[in-house]
Amino acid sequence: MSGRPRILVVEDEVAIQELLRYSLEQAAFEVLVVDTAEAALNEIRNQLPSMVLLDLMLPGMSGVALAKRLRGEARTRELPIIMVTARADEADRVQGLDLGADDYVSKPFSPKELIARIRAVLRRRAPHLAGDPVEIGPVRLDPASRSVSCDGQAVTLGPTEFELLQYLMTHPNRALTRDQLLNALRGDHRFLEDRTIDVYIRRLRAGLGPAGDAMIETVRGIGYKLTSPLE
Repeated sequence: MSGRPRILVVEDEVAIQELLRYSLEQAAFEVLVVDTAEAALNEIRNQLPSMVLLDLMLPGMSGVALAKRLRGEARTRELPIIMVTARADEADRVQGLDLGADDYVSKPFSPKELIARIRAVLRRRAPHLAGDPVEIGPVRLDPASRSVSCDGQAVTLGPTEFELLQYLMTHPNRALTRDQLLNALRGDHRFLEDRTIDVYIRRLRAGLGPAGDAMIETVRGIGYKLTSPLE
């Protein structure tokens, strides 16, 4: 895993494809571009992206039909979608949002505004992918520098333990199942056992020392939860 949010761009105009690819890669996103809804479905079957940027006007299956399909299936129901289209009428925006899109951007668009909208949706829907530093109790994690500190001292973690800590810290005070944690780490098409997460949790607690034992709780019958220690 690259650790970067993976954006699936569904767009058939070559010039817009290249603008989106360049802008997103400059903003440190991983980018995959396809030009039909059918190709998008194939990619999503292989691996869930972090977000879909979807043009409504596509050859073959329309963007509207693709959005309906994604929202109608349990596996993709919560997949963030931003619609990017030349159709700027209020009725079209309402239709896109009614289909379950998280946001709607009209062409021509400002790449900087689009990046800001992507980050805003990720903060709301998938905060572990937004790339913001997060601090809870004595632990601070900075995704940009891939660094962790505890009580001001640098902590060395493996890449998987880093991603696990990032997910826990961006979903604090919530009991998370092993499936949720594994899917966040590896995607839903990686064949790993539920109990694999227990190994990563042990390594993470050891890496954080006493703070790890105090903050990362085992929730019997469910999984794990990260809480802020009492002052």
